Amino acid sequence: MADKVIIFDTTLRDGEQSPGASMNKDEKLRIARQLERLKVDVIEAGFAASSNGDFEAVQTIASAIKDSTICSLSRANDKDIARAAEALKGANSARIHTFIATSALHMEKKLRMTPDEVFEQAKLAVRFARNLVPDVEFSPEDGYRSDPDFLCRVIEAVIAEGATTINVPDTVGYAVPELYGNFIKRLRERIPNSDKAIWSVHCHNDLGMAVANSLAGVKIGGARQIECTINGLGERAGNCSLEEVVMALKTRRDYFGLDLGIDTKHILAASRMVSQTTGFVVQPNKAVVGANAFAHASGIHQDGVLKARDTYEIMRAEDVGWSNNKIVLGKLSGRNAFKQRLQELGVQMESEADINSAFSKFKELADRKSEIFDEDILALASDEAVMHDHEQYRFVSLSQRSETGERPQASIVFTINELEVKSSSDGNGPVDASLKAIEAQVNSGAEMVLYSVNAISGSTESQGEVTVRLQNSGRVVNGVGSDPDIIVASAKAYLSALNKLQSKADRVAAQG
Repeated sequence: MADKVIIFDTTLRDGEQSPGASMNKDEKLRIARQLERLKVDVIEAGFAASSNGDFEAVQTIASAIKDSTICSLSRANDKDIARAAEALKGANSARIHTFIATSALHMEKKLRMTPDEVFEQAKLAVRFARNLVPDVEFSPEDGYRSDPDFLCRVIEAVIAEGATTINVPDTVGYAVPELYGNFIKRLRERIPNSDKAIWSVHCHNDLGMAVANSLAGVKIGGARQIECTINGLGERAGNCSLEEVVMALKTRRDYFGLDLGIDTKHILAASRMVSQTTGFVVQPNKAVVGANAFAHASGIHQDGVLKARDTYEIMRAEDVGWSNNKIVLGKLSGRNAFKQRLQELGVQMESEADINSAFSKFKELADRKSEIFDEDILALASDEAVMHDHEQYRFVSLSQRSETGERPQASIVFTINELEVKSSSDGNGPVDASLKAIEAQVNSGAEMVLYSVNAISGSTESQGEVTVRLQNSGRVVNGVGSDPDIIVASAKAYLSALNKLQSKADRVAAQG
């Protein structure tokens, strides 16, 4: 274990805390299966006590995933911990991750507890959790801003109670690499039983240093678990990015001297799946998974790469899932080829009927555009999965008229609880007219806080992927729609967001 770093992925828990990034059970399961293909060591599947929906998601993932440890977060109280243990019953390997704040600021202002009360609560929580599962992780929330003497006292006690992993979170992204690494190093040196647990790092990206801080925690501090998310997803500025920290450790093994179990060729597929599920677009210049990560525009760079790839490339694009042959299927491709490509992209469908339905949509798309890309297939699969969520609203058809000097008009047909309705409206543009036509029928009262368009591939006949973020009564949801027609994609995205607003699942915010 001394030379291996455990990758703990919290995309489904901490990543989901991004406003609008909440996922339903089926979406979480698809991503969990991709994380399993990626050979992630620990998957934090959710916060079982936060809602019935999260409980069911953790329970479903725990039963379906066999090769990764499945973890549920819980606050440091018996009710949360028991709920987590119940959700994890079907797991091959289960972990409870319990936390309580230890910084003076959090104890006084948020918990309204004394240090002695927090100390006792932490001990009792770990003791209770350890009686339910053998693998218990403890996090002192806002640990980096906590008093070191008090932190040592708490951590020594929870290790004595049976905590197997100690996570030192930089909850608010305040740390800088050298100081954070030395902070963990001093804790490990001062705590007599520190060698009885694996030490972990969990860094937020508020100052853009989450990956650097995590690596310092490993190199300087001696931590052997890194908590991270796909695409760096997470609340505020996000978390440590899995793809960046993994490729840093692999590419610079000469410096870190550490091993990983991650199968990196599945990184890109995981990135695309998370992006399309949450509607959080990956920036083109994002390290490892951005569209420009392995692109070279400068003539000097192009010349160098053509002569020898390592002149400007420190990683091989194919090692993280990029392929030179991006055009995979066309209108003449058969069902078996389509099914095989779904498997290669990490998409698992529940039944042959689902595959047949997705294949039918693929053939329709192939008639409309000559080249079908991986991104197109992922979008189709995502749309097909959404169909099983028993939406209240479903797109049927749309027509619109737009002419210079005239106010655009749109007419849309969609279903409300399987009953077709038709609505028309004008607007400042065809998208505005289409969405106003929908709103004229549903009267949701929701406020649109984001409208984003992203081309799925790189040509004028590309599918457009639209993200709509709606806010209503304190709830924030994302809807994603894709279609070669941007207006249609916009309508689909808006209806998708409205469907998510119908979910009554309440969430309890947790930080770590």
